[in-house]
Amino acid sequence: MNRIEDYKSLLEMQKELVHVMDIRKAKIGDTEYKELLICGGTGCMSSQSKKLLENLTNEIEKNGLSDKVRASITGCFGFCEKGPIVKVFPEDVFYVNVKPEDAAEIVKSHLMDGYRVERLLYEEPTLKKKVNTQHEMEFYKKQERIALRNCGLINPELIEEYIANRGYEAIGKCITEMKPEKVIHEVKLSGLRGRGGGGFPTGLKWEYASKNKSDVKYIVCNADEGDPGAFMDRSILEGDPHSIIEAMMIAGYSIGAQKGFVYIRAEYPLAIKRLKTALKQAMEAGLLGDNIMGTNFCFDIEIKYGAGAFVCGEETALIHSIEGGRGEPTTKPPFPAESGLWGKPTVVNNVETLANVPAILTNGASWFNKRGSDTSKGTKVFALAGKINNVGLVEVPMGITLREIIYDIGGGIKDGKGFKAVQTGGPSGGCITSENLDVKIDYESLYGIGSMMGSGGMIVIDDDNCIVDIAKFYLQFTVEESCGKCTPCRVGNKRLYEMLTAITEGKSTVEDLETMRKLAETIKLTALCGLGQTAPNPVLSTLNYFYDEYLAHVEQKICPAGVCQALLRYFITPEKCIGCTRCSKACPVNAISGKVKEVHVIDQDICIKCGACFDVCPVSAITKG
Repeated sequence: MNRIEDYKSLLEMQKELVHVMDIRKAKIGDTEYKELLICGGTGCMSSQSKKLLENLTNEIEKNGLSDKVRASITGCFGFCEKGPIVKVFPEDVFYVNVKPEDAAEIVKSHLMDGYRVERLLYEEPTLKKKVNTQHEMEFYKKQERIALRNCGLINPELIEEYIANRGYEAIGKCITEMKPEKVIHEVKLSGLRGRGGGGFPTGLKWEYASKNKSDVKYIVCNADEGDPGAFMDRSILEGDPHSIIEAMMIAGYSIGAQKGFVYIRAEYPLAIKRLKTALKQAMEAGLLGDNIMGTNFCFDIEIKYGAGAFVCGEETALIHSIEGGRGEPTTKPPFPAESGLWGKPTVVNNVETLANVPAILTNGASWFNKRGSDTSKGTKVFALAGKINNVGLVEVPMGITLREIIYDIGGGIKDGKGFKAVQTGGPSGGCITSENLDVKIDYESLYGIGSMMGSGGMIVIDDDNCIVDIAKFYLQFTVEESCGKCTPCRVGNKRLYEMLTAITEGKSTVEDLETMRKLAETIKLTALCGLGQTAPNPVLSTLNYFYDEYLAHVEQKICPAGVCQALLRYFITPEKCIGCTRCSKACPVNAISGKVKEVHVIDQDICIKCGACFDVCPVSAITKG
């Protein structure tokens, strides 16, 4: 690829490469060519999508279709549970759960004979019917992809495809046509707020850093995604790494920085590989380094690896880690925009925040801020997981309701079970119940009902989940991830976890619930950083909304969901028992007595609550509660 000497040559290259996107943007009948894009995200790669691509390529060549059909890898389509995914352009046909051995049938049936492979089409869980195209799928109808705009559309390992889709146009426009303060003004007008959880206005953060005078400044991309169940940033880096590079350059130009760091956890090998490839390509094309596009602007990016410490997602802890120190937070002020890396003004933005920046500068602030609510503009990416039919990555306009995400996009609760709650914001968030399903999703609304946006984790909970056990799970995570620097977090959260454990073991009283609430509120007020301050949120929100379930644990010594093992009791219903003896044979401690064809009985004093009898009973005569 030729080096890009100036902004004009970049625009000329875009025109030359525009054919790369022709098939993907064409309508049926506009072209005789076809293209197959295969999901290349971590989930699909682990399910042999690389082998699937090889088989499709071989079948295309074997059948003499290479001149009219091509197959290539792309980023995450978002519909993760149904991967590997193959999308056929221009028909917009969306095949799910595709195996390498399906390649021959796709080529023969779809590409040669003109018939869709019906068995590989997605079936809507509520309508029980196959869907022919991606745009007909309920999962995508209410989504709007801005941060994820290139994921599932371009090959992330080819800079040519990024440029062909208006890539690096925004930075070219900034450094040749706009002054730094104008760039910052445009980002402020857009209403973009930090997508890492805090929701601080991005343009304002850049403005603070730009006004602090210094010989050296830094841009840091926070890719230390640590929330359980969250994979938004990883998917963006795997599917569109050049957008992050371009965004960091724009941020660098606006504040006067020439150096950037991507702080990424080492557990993301595919994202790291593709980021390295993108950096190498950008450098070779003259889009990184000295005198970019013939201007005085110089910028370079370095990768720094995290070791998986959740607390390093906090910006001051992250900065200390980059400096080679222990990943511990420090009190603010001073804020990093004033004194960050090595005491120099530093802007720290997370991956999703940065992914929006090139689109804003290319299309304009008004294009972006027409989406969303009054205080939260644009879109937000959520990792939708848990007891939901359509698990995956979704990007929706701010202001959409939880009900729309869970039932319209997510397809409702798995196996027809009842909705109990949804945990937003990961370990730092809270549980939201059915009474708040119609609350609009934005920063202020979620905070108002005891939860938070967080980085975008959204875990759906059904009637089979114990709410106390859920709170205990998140507390265990934060206790393990605490850096230990401050007493409220190091000791206080440990005490909270011990209290929750006692509740699940039937060793607590009603008075302990009030003690636990007071401790949680104290930790929120006194912990040093965001991790400690928000760690009690799952406890406080579940106490507020599910107090009766806590009472059942401490007063009746039962777990209504049948999850807490110490509180379980297994019973045999006499009317159902057929005396087959399977339960007594399966019991490892001989707690079940009874003769053949007679009703059996469980000795509660001996029973270890392993559930073996429950699993083997052929007539569902054994219940737990």
